[in-house]
Amino acid sequence: MFSSVSTLFKVGDRITDKSAPPDDIAVREWLGPEAFGHWSELRTWIDGFYPAVFEPDWLYGGKNRGWSLRYKKTKAFTTLVPEYRRFSALVVMGGAEREKFEERRYVWRPQLVNLYDEAKTYIDGKWLTLGIASADDLHDVRELLTMKRPPLAHN
Repeated sequence: MFSSVSTLFKVGDRITDKSAPPDDIAVREWLGPEAFGHWSELRTWIDGFYPAVFEPDWLYGGKNRGWSLRYKKTKAFTTLVPEYRRFSALVVMGGAEREKFEERRYVWRPQLVNLYDEAKTYIDGKWLTLGIASADDLHDVRELLTMKRPPLAHN
């Protein structure tokens, strides 16, 4: 008797097959239609507002972290982490970004402020990992990224 795929993986599992980076088809199947919609929307937004700035690259972080898609020029911009039936965006906030965040502390959604307050601060900044499950979550990530690096285009 074969188990269905849904019993083999649990929500949040990473893509850990290190033989090759996942392609769009594999990511869509892994994320599911709703999460893949958010994934595509964020990638399209980055491409539209930061044309020709980033060449996203797949990184393999080992069997526990699996694959992630990093956007970086000279400094890290964001890293998208495909997880089973969802995905997260990692945004590292250095000193300048933390100052800007604090200036707008009471404008952000309470969930984002809590995430920010609970995030560990490392030598290179606060590492915020935002789960993307709604349009509001996408909006938060876009606002953080815009604060981190002003867009080149306003499509």
